[in-house]
Amino acid sequence: MADEEQKLFSLPEAERTRAELEPVLLEAMEARRLMQSIDEKLGELGARIQMAGGMRFNYEVAAGQRLERNTYEKSIERAVEKIHATGCLVKDLDKGLLDFPARLNDEDVYFCWRVGEDRIRFYHRQDEGFAGRKPIDPRDAGYKNPIQ
Repeated sequence: MADEEQKLFSLPEAERTRAELEPVLLEAMEARRLMQSIDEKLGELGARIQMAGGMRFNYEVAAGQRLERNTYEKSIERAVEKIHATGCLVKDLDKGLLDFPARLNDEDVYFCWRVGEDRIRFYHRQDEGFAGRKPIDPRDAGYKNPIQ
């Protein structure tokens, strides 16, 4: 999505999208974890080969690991593309951070959510990151008090 076409989420829209994307994000995070594990194994193999000046190893096993790693990489790419297609941004795949572009009090912000949180409760300005998160005041997000 081009910047000039950036979707702006209301808090209810962001929350609905978050709920739909959470399983996609969790799958991508697991695929990334598995891919990194394979990368470590392949890196160790490469270091052993280099230190030994070349050595014999099972090419089929190494090739299988490389193929498995590439499968995980493609899975991650598809998941991130699916998330970005909604207008949501993946900010940190290792931590499971998603940002939803929004307007709050006439300011461009991101509604911010991290895996493990039950709902979107925070926002930060677009020039800030996770460390700048502030609690969302439901009155600012367009929710009405049903008692009023």
